Amino acid sequence: MPVPATFSAIDLAGRFALTSPSSDIAVPLDLPGDVHGALLAADKIPDPYYGENEKQVLWVNETAWSVERSFTASAADLDGYLTLTLAEVDCIATISLNGAVIAQTDNSFVRHDIDVTGKVRAGDNTLRIDFAIALDVARARSDAHPFPIPFTKNYQTNGLAGIPMNFIRKAACHAGWDWGICIMPIGVYGTMTLRKARLARQDSVQVDQVHCSHSVELTLKTRLFAFAHGEVELEHTIAGQTITDKLVVNPGENIFTHNVTIQNPKLWWPAGQGEQPLYELVTNLEGEKTTRQIGLRKLEWIVEKDEIDHSFKCRINGRDISMLGANWIPADAIPSRITPAVIRDLLESAKAANMNMLRIWGGGQYEPDYFYEMCDELGILIWHDFMFACMSYPSDRPFLDNVRNEITQQVRRLSHHACIALWCGDNEVIGSLGWYPETKAAPERYVANYDRLNSMLGNIVEDEDPARRFWPSSPSMGYLDFSDGWHADTRGDTHYWDVWHSAKSFEAYRTVNPRFASEFGFQSFTSMNVIETFSAPGDRNPSSPVMENHQRNDGGNARILETMTRYFRFPRDFDQMVFLSQIQQGLAIKTAIEYWRSTKPRCMGTLFWQINDIWPVASWSSLDYGGQWKLLQYMAKRFFLPVNVVAVPVHDAVPTNSRGKPVENAPPSRIVLKGINDTGAPLAISLEVRAVKVSGGERQLFSGNCAISADAAIEVTAIAAADLAADEFLFFSWKDANGTLLGENDYFPKPYKTYELVQPKIRAGWSELDGQLVLSLTSDQPALFVTASVDAPGYFSDNAVTLLPGRTTDLTFTPRHGATPTASELVQSLKVRNLSETF
Repeated sequence: MPVPATFSAIDLAGRFALTSPSSDIAVPLDLPGDVHGALLAADKIPDPYYGENEKQVLWVNETAWSVERSFTASAADLDGYLTLTLAEVDCIATISLNGAVIAQTDNSFVRHDIDVTGKVRAGDNTLRIDFAIALDVARARSDAHPFPIPFTKNYQTNGLAGIPMNFIRKAACHAGWDWGICIMPIGVYGTMTLRKARLARQDSVQVDQVHCSHSVELTLKTRLFAFAHGEVELEHTIAGQTITDKLVVNPGENIFTHNVTIQNPKLWWPAGQGEQPLYELVTNLEGEKTTRQIGLRKLEWIVEKDEIDHSFKCRINGRDISMLGANWIPADAIPSRITPAVIRDLLESAKAANMNMLRIWGGGQYEPDYFYEMCDELGILIWHDFMFACMSYPSDRPFLDNVRNEITQQVRRLSHHACIALWCGDNEVIGSLGWYPETKAAPERYVANYDRLNSMLGNIVEDEDPARRFWPSSPSMGYLDFSDGWHADTRGDTHYWDVWHSAKSFEAYRTVNPRFASEFGFQSFTSMNVIETFSAPGDRNPSSPVMENHQRNDGGNARILETMTRYFRFPRDFDQMVFLSQIQQGLAIKTAIEYWRSTKPRCMGTLFWQINDIWPVASWSSLDYGGQWKLLQYMAKRFFLPVNVVAVPVHDAVPTNSRGKPVENAPPSRIVLKGINDTGAPLAISLEVRAVKVSGGERQLFSGNCAISADAAIEVTAIAAADLAADEFLFFSWKDANGTLLGENDYFPKPYKTYELVQPKIRAGWSELDGQLVLSLTSDQPALFVTASVDAPGYFSDNAVTLLPGRTTDLTFTPRHGATPTASELVQSLKVRNLSETF
């Protein structure tokens, strides 16, 4: 017999009235949504992202706001127990129903299930939310704490006073970061519904997996909240199997466990390593149906002693797989602009660039359900920080109780997802103890304070999701190791920032050998067409107030330009400067990742900072705000190729100066070509290496075949550095056993500024192949970083490429956002540029 359907729900999302007790503003607001979005729609504030308007809208987050709406309920809607569910109330608010206070919220990361049985009436009802001024609450709590807990200097960008966000549970970057605007949004971003149950409601369903040789046993742990003692009927359906059970419940939380065995399972793999089959699990509690997609995979983190120190690698379905990807921050500073379409666009770009992992950074937010569902579908694993970053936090009982509820809820919500690879306690919190005068003056106190919170997080994961590893912090040397692991490269994960923050050369990346590089990066300016959206022509200068306002890292623009003079001739105008900044950003990360991947199996993970932007800004991102591909994203697609060949300069003897000190950036003795195979099968490649003169002409240095074992990196050949003339660079390509071109790469032994580049004549032509538009490029001379762009939203199959005479390079165009451009439209807006025209 089917499970009886007694559940019903009233969706409370929709039009609310937005008012403030300290203002005469009264405008409509659509929830889920935020106050800034409503004020923008009503023309009450200027675009915060334009110019220096951020300073003109700070009053919004310094104002108390209220939202209110009426809704109608019938007698049938009230015939049962009622729960008002509000997800992600941001942040500190009083909830009232029909004039009576029903809840106080204090954590934007917590779902609130409020029992309103007997408080909803037949006919008209009024729901009201009064938001406190979050920054005032944060400052008051900070001032009242028995000892000082400093907050991150990242809030004090561009003259902002800063907010002690470590005292409230809200996305830390809402107050600004060294890439972020200070918006401090107010609103509700998730589910808003009135749920009616006969006796009990669903709270969570968790799925544990035990993998056997030809089967997977699933343990389904269902949590029901019952309002009274009685009997309910629960049904689970998955893989053609249905379990129906009549259960006795008692008031409060009830936990029920059921087992299902799936024979001959289809295994889930990360992107690039196999398919992502998903089994649909439908849970039905008397008409309250929830659906979850389950990917069957065995995932382990192998942290064990080896000949170096300790390994740190991800083993999936029995294979040690390199994690390739980037760090993720919230998709927009204005939450109402974050939609499934926006998220899908960004995640599909990650997969298109051969990424298989993203790290959700601890200063951001837990993402909505659809984010993780898309990651399951696309095969993108998630290293998941808990939401703590770059500063200490309180460890008093009220704060810990608040966080305990948050973490428990989030782990229960997300643990069934195949994409969740690891729970991490925080971002750089233990490292931050060495940043502030207060923490440096009393390290014992702050380490003890840290351990209270961090140990609790680990215990929650151990209790709620024991199959997954808890990693204390990023970076970390391991369990209960509170030492500074930032630059330690023999175990744990590494954040290596010396190239950016200490202005070291790109070659410095080759001086460290991490086991897992979870954060490192180099900035560029955002693309020119994005700059035009927030600036007037007169602002387009790296030292203008507007450009400096759209640079949140102290001295960032100067560092971009100073580095540029090391590697390139100074650009002739602002547009070329922007283009060149993106070339050098890509080169920096290419240098790091190609080298670290070549050390496999020592290094088994490279996640650069960062893939996306929260607003239009100069930053470390590989995608512009809005998802347009920067040159780093194109280069990432190449340096993340699963079958790759990279050039590694080697010094047979460390060169020293007359005082016996190492010579920085000394020319190498040899250039070693390393073949990398990240697939699960051995393969053979044919490699061809040429020496190419920048003014034209080439000669072959090597041609041969090589077998590479599965999941391995080996030396294929080596070129003596002396074999290259002063005006030559290496260009190499590799093919599979069938003669299919797998990839191309190049290596310049000297800075680009030292070469006398020629002005090539590049020809471009469009054609159509299998319904896709293809751009074919040829050049009469070697052309470097040849980049095509069009006005239509989309990306090419490659870009920033090296063109050689006599060869055609075909670039396939993939539209974004549902665009359907014609060849004639693309011809009209096509722009092709290269390095030689930058000066």
